[in-house]
Amino acid sequence: MLKKLLQKLMIIPNSKLHEKLANEEAVRRQVTALFGVLSSLYGADKLVLRAGRLDALTLMRSSHIEDRVLALQRIVFENPTLEEKPKADKIPEILNEIEEAIADLLARKTVEEQLEKRVNERVQERHEEYIQEIRSQVLKESNGPENAQTLKKYAQLEKLEQTKLAKTTYELMRPKEIREIVGQEQALRALLSKLCSPYPQHILIYGPPGVGKTTAARIALREAAKHSGSPFSEDAPFVEVDGTTLRWDPRDITNPLLGSVHDPIYQGARRDLADTAIPEPKLGLVTEAHGGILFIDEIGEMDPILQNKLLKVLEDKRVYFDSPYYDPDDPNVPKYIRKLFEEGAPADFILIGATTRAPHEINPALRSRCTEIFFEPLVPAQVEKIVQGAAERLHVQLEDGVAKLIAQYTIEGRKAVNLLADAHSLALYRLKEERGEDRIVVGVKDLEEVIRASRLHPYVPQEPSVRFEVGRVNGLGVSGFIGSVIEIEAVAFHATEKGKGRLRFNDTAGSMAKDSVFNAAAVLKLVSGVELSDYDIHVNAVGGGRIDGPSAGVAIFLAIYSAITGKPIPHNLAVTGEISIQGKIKPVGGVFEKIFAARQAGMTHVLVPFENKRDVPADTSGLEVFAVKEIEEVLQIVFGESMVQAS
Repeated sequence: MLKKLLQKLMIIPNSKLHEKLANEEAVRRQVTALFGVLSSLYGADKLVLRAGRLDALTLMRSSHIEDRVLALQRIVFENPTLEEKPKADKIPEILNEIEEAIADLLARKTVEEQLEKRVNERVQERHEEYIQEIRSQVLKESNGPENAQTLKKYAQLEKLEQTKLAKTTYELMRPKEIREIVGQEQALRALLSKLCSPYPQHILIYGPPGVGKTTAARIALREAAKHSGSPFSEDAPFVEVDGTTLRWDPRDITNPLLGSVHDPIYQGARRDLADTAIPEPKLGLVTEAHGGILFIDEIGEMDPILQNKLLKVLEDKRVYFDSPYYDPDDPNVPKYIRKLFEEGAPADFILIGATTRAPHEINPALRSRCTEIFFEPLVPAQVEKIVQGAAERLHVQLEDGVAKLIAQYTIEGRKAVNLLADAHSLALYRLKEERGEDRIVVGVKDLEEVIRASRLHPYVPQEPSVRFEVGRVNGLGVSGFIGSVIEIEAVAFHATEKGKGRLRFNDTAGSMAKDSVFNAAAVLKLVSGVELSDYDIHVNAVGGGRIDGPSAGVAIFLAIYSAITGKPIPHNLAVTGEISIQGKIKPVGGVFEKIFAARQAGMTHVLVPFENKRDVPADTSGLEVFAVKEIEEVLQIVFGESMVQAS
């Protein structure tokens, strides 16, 4: 047996023995290196303490490789219950696991060190900011909030306050009393009756521009405050805003009319509120007008959604706020903010809306909540009175003919006052140059120079030089609340070939006016038996004015009838009305405004449809109005003896 053992030992090659010894040495070096890594990771002292806590200190100091590997396992995996020493053939595998675990520890430590470094940097920044804030606070407490820069800006503002311009002439000439508003007596009486009541009503004012709607509303509030039965106090607010500037913000970030909420993050709430994440409601014009009047000019131009939200405020008499940032349980919320979110802001006011639109163009829900008042267009005599009153408030003297000349170029009170102001400025400039007058007199020449510089044209056309004219008639049109006289003319020639005549009409007048031409042609054949195909007929609206509507039907018929028959039409007659192909006169809109236009143009007779008789103004002095049902009545009036004698 001993012989066999010796033989076995003798056959082991020296190279394998050397390899085995080299592997053991490599393992020892690896173990030593791992302990070195742990020492740098934890520190030598902390590694000894860690090994003692995990019952690995004796094993770590052992000369046996198995003990040292077991010590590594206990330290790295933090498990003191490991008792089984690893076998020699398992040691390389165990060391690989230990290396991976140590690599994870190193990676984690690197991340933690980077994070700790960033945290320390941030803490240092915050510390410096905090120190700076405390320093600023101390300075404010000792010196106040001012510094050289803020004091400089304050001085600049104070300097700006010292520079003031005089009142504008328009502000000076604006009416201050109810009696100074011209041409709106009936509307003013209605306005005051609605406001002086113990139960004032919301109001919609319709009318053309420049007739005193805004001024009347402002003065009416002062008058109502004097009335014993009115709920308005003497200091009741009058808040004025232009509806064209009010737009609905779908994000609900800003709403100057109703108010909005400034959240603490994006919208610049006060710093003390932003720091505690508390939203801050901003009150709108409806709350500013509480107890008074909110006047919205051009209310018809407001966004429909905003109009509907305004209606809700009119019903509730309060504005409610909402915000996802509001926490009712937050003890840091100030009382006024809590009250606004929980109870809303008061908004008990009277709405007065003014518009140049027609009633059917206004929100029906808004109309149903308001009483409606109509301001009338101004006639030349009223414009002259406005100019004379403005001249008195301006303390100037008018040369004869100035007021009348202004009335020829505008029907708007505001425009008339502006023309007077321009002429007054020119008179002042002329007085400075001449140095010969000691008082200001606004002359006709001053006004004519203003008119030329402004490229103005007479609003009221000049009366024709003839009393009768063939193929020409005065039609009546209306745009908004402003009526106008439209000249319609027609010429007729025998066609070069019988039965092949043509009927032409200028396209700029509109498609419905073309239909009126063909309707008139049909009625003409029905009434007179004339075959229009035997004539070349051209119908024209003088000036290219748009008469895109059926109301020019009667006027077009008369122009064609006169051109073909040769019968003249009196110049002092104006007509309006739709004509059916059976010769019936149908009702049209805007009769009130059209009659005003006829009076301004110097007409003495007006034809209107019978069904529009109720729309005729009560005061038609100087104007005879005929209400007709059929075309035969029109022909009898226009070409009858009574009209000839009147002309």
